[in-house]
Amino acid sequence: MKLLENSSFEAINTQLTIETGDCKIIGRIESYSCKMAGEDKQMFKQFCQEGLPHVLEALSPPQTSGVSPNKLSHSQSGDEGEGPLSDKCSRKTLFYLIATLNESFRPDYDFSRTRGHDFSREPSVNWVFNAVNSSLSVAAGEAYSRLQPQLWEAIDNEISLAECDIYSYNPDLDSDPYGEEGNLWSFNYFFYNKRLKRIVFFTCRSVSLFMAPRDSGIGTELDLDLDEGSYEEEEEENMDEERCGALCA
Repeated sequence: MKLLENSSFEAINTQLTIETGDCKIIGRIESYSCKMAGEDKQMFKQFCQEGLPHVLEALSPPQTSGVSPNKLSHSQSGDEGEGPLSDKCSRKTLFYLIATLNESFRPDYDFSRTRGHDFSREPSVNWVFNAVNSSLSVAAGEAYSRLQPQLWEAIDNEISLAECDIYSYNPDLDSDPYGEEGNLWSFNYFFYNKRLKRIVFFTCRSVSLFMAPRDSGIGTELDLDLDEGSYEEEEEENMDEERCGALCA
């Protein structure tokens, strides 16, 4: 998987870090080519030892709805059929999803043990559109409202949403790259266009400013302010003690 340059995404990503009163939204959108080369080909050969590329892999039901997508739509990619098969995808598609995660989160995380049940196929573009907008509007308010039209236009221009199958990554806590204490919620969506051989990956999380993970960098400034305040108090106490000592003498 190769990260593709996209100036629109770069501009949007600078606006997808939003601080509110008690939390911080951290998001990014990235575009990846599904054309395999070098290391990807070797990984794909190893992956295929567990099953042929066209074999269908079971997925979990989507978390954004109460019903299975098999009742709502056909797959755009052509590797899922009607009925129960809509809750499955080909192993080749599954490899693309896993390879995208590896590329996006490298070198901190390895998703080679990720399986089909960690993913879901979403019912429709509109469903994901509403889910994302709902989460970010509630968390970021006006800051996201101003960004929303530009964000979805950029995604559509890059991936042609009407032609996409959309998948989400919903791991257990041990496998979640956002599983640290202080993370309030997160989402990971893959917009896959088989014709373009491309995936747009949209990942976002909300982090509590009061329970921020140690490696997030959030809260550092607050800690420094508190330390400086404590130092100033100690200085004042020392000066008072010196004055008192001088008077007693």
